[in-house]
Amino acid sequence: MKAVGFKRSLPIDEDQSLINFECETPKPGKRDILVKIQAISVNPVDYKVRQNSAKDNELDEPKIIGWDASGVVEEIGEDVNQFKPGDEVFYAGDITRSGCYAEYQLVDERIVAKKPDNFNWEEAAALPLTSLTAWESIFDRLGIKDNGGSGKSILIIGGAGGVGSIAIQLLKKLTRLKVIATASRDVTRNWCEKMGADEIVNHHDLLDQMQNYKNPDYIINFADTSTHWNAMAELIAPQGGICCVVNTSESVDLNLLKEKSVSFHWELMFTRSMFKTEDMIAQHKILNRIKALAEENKIISTMNRKFEGLNAETFKKVHKLQESGKSVGKNVISF
Repeated sequence: MKAVGFKRSLPIDEDQSLINFECETPKPGKRDILVKIQAISVNPVDYKVRQNSAKDNELDEPKIIGWDASGVVEEIGEDVNQFKPGDEVFYAGDITRSGCYAEYQLVDERIVAKKPDNFNWEEAAALPLTSLTAWESIFDRLGIKDNGGSGKSILIIGGAGGVGSIAIQLLKKLTRLKVIATASRDVTRNWCEKMGADEIVNHHDLLDQMQNYKNPDYIINFADTSTHWNAMAELIAPQGGICCVVNTSESVDLNLLKEKSVSFHWELMFTRSMFKTEDMIAQHKILNRIKALAEENKIISTMNRKFEGLNAETFKKVHKLQESGKSVGKNVISF
């Protein structure tokens, strides 16, 4: 099969930062499905793995990354009972396994769902990783209830990114929380409005911007954790909850949360698949809910820009865009 990968961690402008190659099409294990990929979307985790996986050595075989895809089930393992060949599916996958920058990919059936019938391949590929991250942050980590949160508010830091885009939609459709999102440019403010945010503030001046609002009961930070740590600690309401998804770039003072009895949560969408947790199939169920919400026209795809071609040059363009920090919504590549 054709694939795009890398053997060394190089700046994206260098010729060998991503390369075209061919390899054997993999065979499904007992609970695997083999998917013929139709479209993928690129996430920050992609370029972070590319930048750090082969810093000090050259890999013997190219590494295939990418964890967001839609496609058709080609073959199934002997214990698979959720899918059959020909099913149209979408999924994020497992960071410990080979990724989706390829014609075919193996994925455990427990973290896959059938794609929304009313979404095309590109629209569907934009959703899995970010939907799972947002859903787990809101409902699993912070413990917000379906249709709950009346009279309360939540601050979303990084509202116009891929995860922020779907988090805003889920919060507006499934809870009663007032949603305040951060954005600093006209294009990102407009995007957050399109997603349904009630209020928009500038994260570059967060404390001043939030003076006109009561302390949020919840904060979800989809940007750098340490950059906003002190502001989050000051803003969060007593007995509130904070959830972050990005590693701290420097040490933070957890003691700042003690007086208010604030709960702090990490969210990593790959935890369930990485550790084969007992509730791993929860991601299949979450994606089924996303499918239903899409088909009921309660959420829209967060795809913003579309590219084409399973080749290194296309992927380099998208990685460069992601690394710029100026990406809005999701960037999707169809094959």
